[in-house]
Amino acid sequence: MSKNDKKKTEEGFDAEEMTVELDLEDGTKVTCAIVTILSVAGKDYIALLPLGEDGENTDGEVWFYHYHENPDDPNEEPKLGYIEDDDEYEAVADAFDEYLDNAEFDELVD
Repeated sequence: MSKNDKKKTEEGFDAEEMTVELDLEDGTKVTCAIVTILSVAGKDYIALLPLGEDGENTDGEVWFYHYHENPDDPNEEPKLGYIEDDDEYEAVADAFDEYLDNAEFDELVD
């Protein structure tokens, strides 16, 4: 997992963007921006935005995975896992939609 990649903002300042590098089943690697970590029904999930070679996401696709950190070793890399149950996936997608709605509301208020 790579962390703290620098990204230049419109204001010209550097902002930190957390990223992870995923190894896909076909052997390719994809860098993803971490959007958020969600808790749904007592489990943690991570929402990732896959980035192209230019560091941008052009299709708006978001990937969801199970997310687990070792509470006994904060330096250990978190583990990601597939969501195989359709109902569980839908619950995570709904929670992510709610997260986006709240983020948009917060932008309007600020």
